Amino acid sequence: MYINTHVILLPLVLVSVFLSAIHVSSKQDEGLVLSCGLADGVANDTDGRKWESDAKYLVEGSNSITSRASYQDPSLQAEVPYMTARIFKTEATYKFPAKTDMRYWLRLHFYPSVYGEQNPSDAYFSVTANEITLLSNFSAYVTCQALSQAYIAREYSLAPLNSDSLTLTFKPSDKHSGAFAFVNGIELIPIPELFNGSAVLVGSDQPVEAKSSNLETMFRLNVGGQYISANQDSGLSRTWYDDTPYIYGAATGITLDTKNVKIDYKTIPEYMAPPTVYSTSRSMGVENNVNQNFNLTWIFQVDPKFMYLVRLHFCDFRSEKVNQVVFSILLNNQTAEATADVIAWSGGKGVAVYKDYVVFVKDGPGDETIWLDLCPEEEAKPEFLDVLLNGVEVFKINDEAKNLAGPNPQPSAMLSKAVQEQPKDFVLPESPSKTKVIGTAAGGAAGFAIVAALCIVVYERKKRVSGTESHTSSWLPLYGNSQTACSKSTISGKSTASSHVSAMAQGLSRHFSIAEIKHATKNFDESNVIGVGGFGKVYKGVIDGGTKVAIKRSNPSSEQGVNEFQTEIEMLSKLRHKHLVSLIGFCEEGEEMCLVYDYMAKGTLREHLYKGNKTQLSWKQRLEICIGAARGLHYLHTGAKYTIIHRDVKTTNILLDENWVAKVSDFGLSKTGPNMNQGHVSTVVKGSFGYLDPEYFRRQQLTEKSDVYSFGVVLFEALCARPALNPSLPKEQVSLADWALQCKRKGTLEDIIDPLLKGKANLESIKKFADAAEKCLSDHGLDRPSMNDLLWNLEFALNLQENTEGSSHSSHREESEFEEVSLKQPRKGNAFKQTEPW
Repeated sequence: MYINTHVILLPLVLVSVFLSAIHVSSKQDEGLVLSCGLADGVANDTDGRKWESDAKYLVEGSNSITSRASYQDPSLQAEVPYMTARIFKTEATYKFPAKTDMRYWLRLHFYPSVYGEQNPSDAYFSVTANEITLLSNFSAYVTCQALSQAYIAREYSLAPLNSDSLTLTFKPSDKHSGAFAFVNGIELIPIPELFNGSAVLVGSDQPVEAKSSNLETMFRLNVGGQYISANQDSGLSRTWYDDTPYIYGAATGITLDTKNVKIDYKTIPEYMAPPTVYSTSRSMGVENNVNQNFNLTWIFQVDPKFMYLVRLHFCDFRSEKVNQVVFSILLNNQTAEATADVIAWSGGKGVAVYKDYVVFVKDGPGDETIWLDLCPEEEAKPEFLDVLLNGVEVFKINDEAKNLAGPNPQPSAMLSKAVQEQPKDFVLPESPSKTKVIGTAAGGAAGFAIVAALCIVVYERKKRVSGTESHTSSWLPLYGNSQTACSKSTISGKSTASSHVSAMAQGLSRHFSIAEIKHATKNFDESNVIGVGGFGKVYKGVIDGGTKVAIKRSNPSSEQGVNEFQTEIEMLSKLRHKHLVSLIGFCEEGEEMCLVYDYMAKGTLREHLYKGNKTQLSWKQRLEICIGAARGLHYLHTGAKYTIIHRDVKTTNILLDENWVAKVSDFGLSKTGPNMNQGHVSTVVKGSFGYLDPEYFRRQQLTEKSDVYSFGVVLFEALCARPALNPSLPKEQVSLADWALQCKRKGTLEDIIDPLLKGKANLESIKKFADAAEKCLSDHGLDRPSMNDLLWNLEFALNLQENTEGSSHSSHREESEFEEVSLKQPRKGNAFKQTEPW
């Protein structure tokens, strides 16, 4: 697949789910797991899961060719099943053995890359399973463009077939010249009957029979909890995602995690959802006077003109009796349940239960969504005004024609515009061609998808109100910021960011009025703009009669909002360090949100490396800047009360003051780890493409080693004076991380080092520096150094350079820190031997 300037993600996408190790029941062991185009035999993925060839299941007369993808996207952590494909230029059919009384998962995997002479943009096709239409005029290429994914997977739950076989037919479209069909992987896994009984259509008394229906998985969320991988599921190889990106507005309620408590599956099978789902929940809290003024709301993008089964999972660990917590459930503003009482349904505390509802989504302006609202039911006079939810699943139900196919998603106007405006920071290929394969960046599709998702969330929610164009979805989650400055669910009708900033943080930071901010920036005069970021524009300003400051002003249409504003204030108000940018104060007034920082006269590190190349930094200056930034990160990881993970380390977030002292900035995406006993924080993947830790992307488990990986990319930027991503280069060189590692291992790293360093930098110093950077980019976090160990190596490299220059100390180094760190690892006797400059 190709990068295109109109690409931007959707329910991002973290489809790595299907490459997770899957522990299945004995019935599932009878299923088929096929890598299409694989030669005879069996191939293992990185988790040891066995994939066999699909060849023997092709019906005689089905013409096909097999081909290998021309490029492996960095987000593909295994070759199997995505790097080989079976291609059909005419209609072709598979025939699989099946049991007549068994429900099946059918999963189809697609990686729209270049296969031989086949251009993925020509792949338009339909897929049917027996008489069920799964896909129609489907383009994996267009879908991946709109979703900014390198590859996609579709999951279907097929009703008992009443046949001893399943025929799966691929048919190229007759609407596109040169159309062909392809598939990379097929899974057919028997599962228990998940859809016994019927559910009532919301807004009527009409029952909808789900047991005989075929369904497509659209969303599967662990509400109030963390990502659950397929091998952590209750035997059905499902993956559950964090619900945060789908919450509407700033009123997110509170999350509860009831650990080490046994879930009682008194009335439902244990496979309906794993205990991890039922042990975590989201509610409003215990403040009745606050809770009566707002709802908890989730929004899901879906295809119109279909019915959807919405399954809600509940387990109440706080209530002891009936009528303590009673709430109403609304779907698209229609009452699905007037008086929901989990204890009454389940029969007791800690007992798991689920409820199914069916909603029809019309095809009108703004109707391409499902709104789920939970609100306290005051008329029932419960003891507490609160709500509760543990899990959500959304399934599309086939229509009367046994069709599940929806339209291909299209990039929105806003997203296309956002990409077109992006060249200030990076360049994308102007058009797709066979030599420009998508995902050429390290973490490419993942990182780009993250940025795009942020745009989509804001855009789609605003669009829901105005009722503009439709937008389709897949069952994978939309990861991004779900907070907005104005929302339907705000408390008491207000939408103020400062209400989300703790009293302590407000007490530690100065609160500016908007009048002071306007005066400082000359009413936000464009001539004072010194930068533009995801949050908005950054202005140079003057306060208190002469103090220079940098003022970051929120853009109302920005993908970042209340959450980043709050995080920045909460973090920086409590942190003070020489190598962290200082927050002076903030302004929250009306629709304005501003952050006021110390002014950093020399700008960003990136500007002095290659973007405009304001100054030719010496090797010693680069080392000192990298050491300063490393000290700032080391303090975050070890010096604060809790481990703080920056999550967006890059050269634009390393600022330089008038004395060239480096300071780490931009804490809007930072995470704290109050309980690092597990060594990680499971969280939605966020970061910047080109710097994103591949292990973090794969596992959604954030550790301080994710910052170390990103900093490794920064080190190579400092050494090579080129961007982390440069799509204008040959594909093997696009990602600096990949290219630098390749050159390092081949012994050709000096070919890509900044020519300005030639003859001026100590060769041993550069070697020590490059070795440290390489170690930072290890695939596995455990193999990467801590920031403490990294600091020692960088200090060592600086000492080697200083010896060459005849100076014993750096004017910007803290000698006491150096001695404290370096003594932990004794130097070899020849460690400081004078060497010739490179």
